[in-house]
Amino acid sequence: MLLRSIETGVVGAPMAGGPTTPELVAAVGEAGGLGFLAAGYLTAPQLAAAIAEVWDASSRPFGVNLFVPAQATTYAAGAGGLAGADRADAVAAYRDALLADAAGVGVEPGEARPGDDDDWERKLDLVVRERVPVVSFTFGLPSTAVLGELRRAGIETVATVTDVAEARAALDAGVDALCVQAAAAGGHRGTLDEAKEPSNLDLVDLVTLVRAETDVPLAAAGGVATADDAARVRRAGADAVQVGTALLLTPEAGTGLAYRRALADPALGRTVVTRAYSGRLARALESDFVRRHDGRAPAAYPEVHHLTVPLRRASARADRADLLALWAGTGWRSARAVPAATVVAELAR
Repeated sequence: MLLRSIETGVVGAPMAGGPTTPELVAAVGEAGGLGFLAAGYLTAPQLAAAIAEVWDASSRPFGVNLFVPAQATTYAAGAGGLAGADRADAVAAYRDALLADAAGVGVEPGEARPGDDDDWERKLDLVVRERVPVVSFTFGLPSTAVLGELRRAGIETVATVTDVAEARAALDAGVDALCVQAAAAGGHRGTLDEAKEPSNLDLVDLVTLVRAETDVPLAAAGGVATADDAARVRRAGADAVQVGTALLLTPEAGTGLAYRRALADPALGRTVVTRAYSGRLARALESDFVRRHDGRAPAAYPEVHHLTVPLRRASARADRADLLALWAGTGWRSARAVPAATVVAELAR
């Protein structure tokens, strides 16, 4: 199993939306880690090009992370989430709340639509055709048929989970390994239900609980910023640590200039978990945008994501951090502008 054979015990997290590049994935692999391409928000042709770039740059194994769309997940979401007219009304109200921010960067909020990945089936075909060594899943669990197809192709599968119940569901579905994600992680929480309030357990405690349930390989994510952090998590039973925020400032990452400056800005003093950018809970630096809109954003992914995309893109084009989704874990102050190989070496076993 790849997660148990990584010589450094370090996984490069898939960071969708730009930070994870083929260059970063290859650099993590060449340093003895396991890099993951982020397929979320890419079309199938874009993903094919990224996979080809990684194969060209490195002979080391790597993975691809897929967002599981709502229509494809086999996980039964809990009651209490918004649906039907209530959901549509809440999304429309949030769109109105974004109008002033959008006007400030010369755009309008996007149009809400339920679909997030029209290329789901094509991406699955692609990873099989390209014989990607390992595929991980976030936001849901694929069917046993999908997992079986990947296994027959020699591809290992990993599910992102945030508590013991989700871990059990993923194991029942037939995944080969788990990525256990704690509350300190930057970016989206990998909960299998968009409306679920995820566990706030410390990563060590979460790994300990999940390890007591299974002996499958575990990667652990969430607040790993130093060698001591990594050592504690491995002692708790993780086979590898998965890091994203620690790689954001590396030269191989696709992190934009405004985002890089924000990570070093002393005025941005803490991270918070918010639905303001996508409708799903995600940890980001607390900006004025988050303070204005956190309580207004409904639990409606991907509709809210589509609403805010024009604002975030316009902010990036203007080289302004105002409206960017500044995803960051709690250890963001430890991130440094050093090569990815240095980050991997410092976190190695």
